[in-house]
Amino acid sequence: MNQGKNIKKKIFNDPVLGFITISDSLILKLIEHPYFQRLKRISQTGLTYYVYPGSTHTRFLHALGATHLMQLTLQVLKQKGVKISKDEERAASVAILLHDIGHGPFSHALESTLMDNIHHESLSITFMNLLNNEYNGELSLALEIFRDKYPRKFFHQLISSQIDLDRLDYLKRDSFFTGVSEGNINSERIITMMNVVHDELVIDEKGIYSIEQYLTSRLFMYWQVYFHKTSVTAEVYLIQALKRAKDLIKDCKKIPSTSTLSYFLNKSDFSQLNAEDIMYFSRLDDTDIITALKDWQFVDDEILKILSQSIIQRKLPFSRISSHPKSDEEIRKLKSKVEEKYNLKDGKYFVHQNKLNIFLYEGKMQAIKLLLKTGEIVKLQDLGNPVFNNESNKYICRYHLCFPRDIL
Repeated sequence: MNQGKNIKKKIFNDPVLGFITISDSLILKLIEHPYFQRLKRISQTGLTYYVYPGSTHTRFLHALGATHLMQLTLQVLKQKGVKISKDEERAASVAILLHDIGHGPFSHALESTLMDNIHHESLSITFMNLLNNEYNGELSLALEIFRDKYPRKFFHQLISSQIDLDRLDYLKRDSFFTGVSEGNINSERIITMMNVVHDELVIDEKGIYSIEQYLTSRLFMYWQVYFHKTSVTAEVYLIQALKRAKDLIKDCKKIPSTSTLSYFLNKSDFSQLNAEDIMYFSRLDDTDIITALKDWQFVDDEILKILSQSIIQRKLPFSRISSHPKSDEEIRKLKSKVEEKYNLKDGKYFVHQNKLNIFLYEGKMQAIKLLLKTGEIVKLQDLGNPVFNNESNKYICRYHLCFPRDIL
């Protein structure tokens, strides 16, 4: 801290990116706000620590890392002659800092379970609006950028696109904490290759190999980490435990939970968010869910008990990922076996088949553009690389199936 100039500065020691320095007073206040501090209690990668024990990092650390990358990127762009005002620089940093502030417990796992059809991005905008009111409109430009309403499109593209700073941080970070080296991208190299033409983000031609490595690394991370059959299975059973709890409450059964989680278990209609919804959501984090699951291991309801024990004690069901789905009749037979084994009327909580899909590269909606040495701008898929110009190679689909091991 520089007492003479009265500049408050904070340095965070990030194991992935090194020292992160924040000296902007507004950003420091936002970091210290309870809305943002909650992200310390939200897992960045859900339940992937069931497979990779080191994967216990948080949304808080990721948001700081993405903000650091934004600061680096804006400096690179200014050195290349892109005019960026102080207000734009602050707004872009604020927007990337708060891009995940609307995430709920265990990141994406419970996004549609506790609050039906409420996406984390819409909640992020809600929180940003609240903070904007609290700080007398200082986040107005950040909101414009985040919502893609600002005419200089590259600012939003740095936050949300096929090669945004969000992805550049989480791929490198998740690779580090999981130990999956295939995902370790060179984010600094990619940032130095970024440029702006007509207020749109482009990549200098010599960065093409770094871009290709980034896209393939992202694919590896999805299949080895985010879509690993064990972590997906744990998330499926976590979702089912919450659904079972809500079903029991609808039947007027009492089950233990924190007061914060109880609010969401007892309410079903979130089509019109109100101040009370937001207040309770701002208090909700992973600890509410874990605390409940620990208690639910000992409830009278056999279904909720088995689901909770499966997660807390890591007694997970059999699972596999394949290229072709099981038929409806095969799924029905598996459910019948579960019903017979556990003496249940409905095996729907225990047998699940889900579709997993990922675009290796989405060239139609938001293509990555390269700036050639000639000054021409071309889309990545138009350069003749067979990996990216064949539509069949860009979309990959698999099917995840899980059911109790004792019916094998």
